Order: sequence, then structure tokens, then C-alpha cells
Amino acid sequence: MPEHRDVVVIGAGQAGLAMSRHLVDRGIDHVVLERDTIAHEWRDSRWDNFTLVTPNWQCVLPGYRYDGPDPHGFMPRDEVYRWVRDYAGTFDPPVREHVEVTAVTPAVTGFDLETGSGPLHADQVVVAVGGYHVPTVPRFAERLPDTITQLHSARYRSAAELPPGAVLVVGTGQSGAQIAEDLHLAGRRVHLAAGDAPRVARFYRGRDCVAWLQDMGHYDIPVQDQPGGLARRENTNHYVTGRDGGRDIDLRRFALEGMALHGRMIDFADGTAHFAPTLERSLDAADAVAESIKDSIDGYIERRGIDAPTEARYVPVWRPEREITEIDLAAHDITTVLWSVGFRTDYGWLRAGVFDGAGHPCHHRGVTATAGLYFLGLPWLHTWGSGRFAAIARDAAHLADRITVLARDTAAA
Repeated sequence: MPEHRDVVVIGAGQAGLAMSRHLVDRGIDHVVLERDTIAHEWRDSRWDNFTLVTPNWQCVLPGYRYDGPDPHGFMPRDEVYRWVRDYAGTFDPPVREHVEVTAVTPAVTGFDLETGSGPLHADQVVVAVGGYHVPTVPRFAERLPDTITQLHSARYRSAAELPPGAVLVVGTGQSGAQIAEDLHLAGRRVHLAAGDAPRVARFYRGRDCVAWLQDMGHYDIPVQDQPGGLARRENTNHYVTGRDGGRDIDLRRFALEGMALHGRMIDFADGTAHFAPTLERSLDAADAVAESIKDSIDGYIERRGIDAPTEARYVPVWRPEREITEIDLAAHDITTVLWSVGFRTDYGWLRAGVFDGAGHPCHHRGVTATAGLYFLGLPWLHTWGSGRFAAIARDAAHLADRITVLARDTAAA
């Protein structure tokens, strides 16, 4: 007979631990299965100079919050890792490390699980493995010569680990923009292919923009009530940084300092990288988003009669004289191409009919149409903070309430 548990939580990052804390508090039998080790993603999938882009005061887990000396600062990678690991030490969650879940299948009642340590049966299952599983690169990357080092942003650690020469960074989401800055500050010659990611100012009118938006209730708006509705889940995050106490990432400023900017990379052939003529449009669109956020903050300050310092609006410091749509990698001494173009999901082990045509889970606030199957920790699971520390505790509490009701109904049956 396979081992039976009332609830199996898959994944021991901050989402899985938050779920476990609620289940412990409710006295619900469960186990947390982790393929690697607790919080390993924070240590293994971020670069050396990584910092949070949200302030430390937003770091909240059930029964636990950041209480260090710098609430308005931004924890670096290793400190975040220790913070999450320390959280696990506050309540001794039933985590089994180095246990990979290879299959979850709905049964007549509950779910059958195949794992690296043997079969399990669970009445309910919480999937807390995030939404970024398999790094993606475009197929034309296969045409780059072997002399070019290629790596995904998930594998980048530092400029010192790359071969000498210039670096082409492809993509300007949060990771791409911050890694380009990291290379730039390390003195490397950087070419950056900009995508359509928006940006946000770090500070405005005397405060971090995150603090203003928190007070405005922006982070409590459910995804279905956001402009674009559920499609918001596919949006690229705004780029900004928490490095050195936090600041804007201004690609135009980087260009003045010598970084070469290009539009979206669309192909590679015969030693030449090709770019769409989209750079100026991308820069203008990113700035427009940042300024629209400032507009909303201005409106909030005016409506509430808040005494806040005024601040001059951003004026672009650089514009491309022309769109450079192709460059010869060898001629520009580009020895590394760093792909920061996203991830795809991989739920092939979850054999339940709860996915859309693109492989994304279908759910409402983490609750799927399959009774007893839940997701936690996904970007925009319910609100902006669902994939961050800001709202995981709230999302986990919501699911724990559902789990508790179903567990009582199952026990009474």
C-alpha cells in the first residue's frame, strides 16, 4: 500500500513553506516534497549581485516578516536565501528534500503520486513550484557558432565568469535589464537588444514608488479587475533595481555611457545578428509606462491632500540617431550571447485536465476545477503580489481555508 497523506505540497520554496505553515497551524496532516533543497532557487538561479526589486518591508510570510535593520532596502541574493531558510526553522515544516515528484494522477478519490522515494496517495495536492520552469531561447540560436558562449539568464552568475570580449544581452525584462547593468558596471562592453518590457521609477516625490502604490491599494486589485484582465498574467515585469539602495534602470543613460542598444533581436545568420527597428519605440513605451505611474501617484497625492515634495518629470537623455538593424558579432568582438527571453512551463508530470492550450494552469485564485488540486506562488495568481513575498501569505491562507473545508468533508464522509 502506498503511503497516504491528507495533503501533499510540491515545492519547498517560499510558497510551499507558507502553505505548510498554515497547514501546521490548522493541524492538517501533510508533507512537503522538494526535488532539491529548501529555497534552493534563491541560491542557484540568481546572479551574484542580485537584489530584490521590492523593498524589504514587503517581505512577509505567515507568522514571519523581515525585521532587519533596513526595511526600505533590498535584500541581496544570499540574504534572501538565508531569510527563507530561517523561516523554515521557525516551525519545522515536514519537508522531504531530494524527493522529485514524477507524476500526479487524479484517482477515484484523491491523487496518486509517483516520487523518487516511492508512491504516495493524497486527498489533496498543492502545486507550489512557481511558473518559470524551462529556460527558453529562440531556435535561431542554434545557428550561432561554437566559438560564441551562450547562456540563459538563469545560469548567469557574474561578468568574471564570462570569456573576455563583448556581451550581447537579449531581452529587457527585469533580469535582462539588471544583468546588462551588472555587466556594464563591471566594465564589460555590452550590446543590449531591447524588448517591450515597461519600466518604473524607483523613487518619486520622496518615496519608493512601491510604497505609494501600496498605499493606493494597487497591489490588492485582483487580476480579473486589472486592465486586460487575466491576460495580465502574461505581461512582462517592469524593470528597476534594488542595487546600491535602489535606483532607476535608464537604458538611455547606459547608451550615453557606452552601452550599444538595439531593437528586438529577430534572427542570426552568417555571423550577423539581425534586429527589428523597434528600439526607439521600445524606449518611448517604457518611459510612457513609468510616467503614467507617476501620473497616478500625483492624482492620489492631490486627492488625499498629502504634503509631498514636488519633482521634475523625466526627460529622455538620449535617442538613437538611427536604428542599427544588424551587427557582425566577430567584428564587434562579441564572445557571449546571454538570453533573457523568458521561460516556459513544464507540468508534464501533472496529469490533470486543468491547463489551457499554452500549458498554463486554469484556476481561480489557485483553485482548479479538479477538486483538491491547487496552485500557489504563480505570478498574478490573484494579485500583483502573488508571485512575490508581498501576497503569498494571503494566497496561502485562502487555499488553506479551502483545504480545511474539504478535509473535514472527506473525514465526515
